[in-house]
Amino acid sequence: MSSRLTVEQVPVDVVLPLRSAVLRNGGPAGTPGDDDPATLHLAARRHDGAVVGVVRLAAAPCPWRPDARAPWQLRGMATDPAVRGTGAGRALVEAGLALVADRGADLVWCNARETAVGFYERMGFTVLTGPFDVEPIGPHLGMLKDLGARTGPVGGRRSS
Repeated sequence: MSSRLTVEQVPVDVVLPLRSAVLRNGGPAGTPGDDDPATLHLAARRHDGAVVGVVRLAAAPCPWRPDARAPWQLRGMATDPAVRGTGAGRALVEAGLALVADRGADLVWCNARETAVGFYERMGFTVLTGPFDVEPIGPHLGMLKDLGARTGPVGGRRSS
């Protein structure tokens, strides 16, 4: 990753424009749970402050590992096409995995677009399903990254 790129936790309104442009062809990009205080929204910014990548992580049951103690879902991952291959996506996922691990996550799962499966595999995710269609977006595959046993709060909520 370039030293001119930072990753930070941000409010949902910061991530929506890039999610809309990259993932929804300019359409609505909000998803249920975006406003939940336990949901994490991360943005990768260039030195000039421009948001060039975003991701959302939220505690959510994993459909393929119902026995998971503290699963989190990664979704809404988007990078500006102009910065793909520069490490922005990797930086976002690494930062997100570290944050949820600190919150006690034992795994992270996602529904990955077919075109992004290789990226997630390089990040240590494993394909768990065959292709399935997400209307109106297209083919996805279920993927998971096991974070192993962790200590700390369960489900993304810190105790007082």
